[in-house]
Amino acid sequence: MICKSKEELIANLKGVFIEGEELYLKDKELIKKDMDLLVENIIFSSEEIKLFSCWLIHNLSQDLEIFPSSIQEFYSARGRGEFSGFTVPAINLRTLTYPAASAIFRVAKKYNVGAFIFEIAKSEIGYTGQRPLEYSSIILASAIKEDFKGPVFIQGDHFQLKPKDYLSDSQKEIDSLKVLIEEAISAGFYNIDIDSSTLVDLTKESLIEQQRL
Repeated sequence: MICKSKEELIANLKGVFIEGEELYLKDKELIKKDMDLLVENIIFSSEEIKLFSCWLIHNLSQDLEIFPSSIQEFYSARGRGEFSGFTVPAINLRTLTYPAASAIFRVAKKYNVGAFIFEIAKSEIGYTGQRPLEYSSIILASAIKEDFKGPVFIQGDHFQLKPKDYLSDSQKEIDSLKVLIEEAISAGFYNIDIDSSTLVDLTKESLIEQQRL
C-alpha cells in the first residue's frame, strides 16, 4: 500500500502507536508485519513518506535491541589473536534488498552465525538508486521482521575516487567523497572502505611511481 500522507501511514501501522515523536510498541508480532508496509513506502512513496518510514524503522530497531555498529573492535581483537578459525562474510545487496536481507537474518539465526556485514559500493549506490539511508533502513527492517537481536554491521564498500575527476580537480573530488561518507555515517554505516586504488597509475615502471599522486 502506497500511502499519500504520514497520517495515512500511521493509521495503517498495527504494531506501534505514535504520539508526536514518541513511539510506543503495542505488539512485536504485528510490528514485524508493519515492516512490509514501511519498506514499500521507502521505495515507492514520496520523499516525505520515505524519510518518515526510515525514521520509524531506525527508532524501532533501537527499541527492539537492533543497532547499527562498527566492526572495528571485532577486527582489532582478531588482529591481536584473541580468536580465529572463521571468516566474516560481506554481502553486497544490489537488488531485492528486503527479501535478501531477511533471508540472511533467518539463516544467521538458524545456524547461530556470528559477525556478517551488509555493504554497498559507491558505484552500486549510483546504478541501483539505493542511497545510504534507504539501504540501512531496509536492512534494519529485515532484522526487525526476522526478530534478529544485536549489532548489525553496515559498510560503505569501495568508496572510490574517480581518476578523471581527481586529475581535473582533486579537491572537488575529495570533497564529493567526504559528502558521501558523511551521508553514509548519518545513515548508520559505521564501517567505511575508502578505496583509492583507482588512482594508481600502472603505466609507471616502479611501484613508488605508480602510487605517487
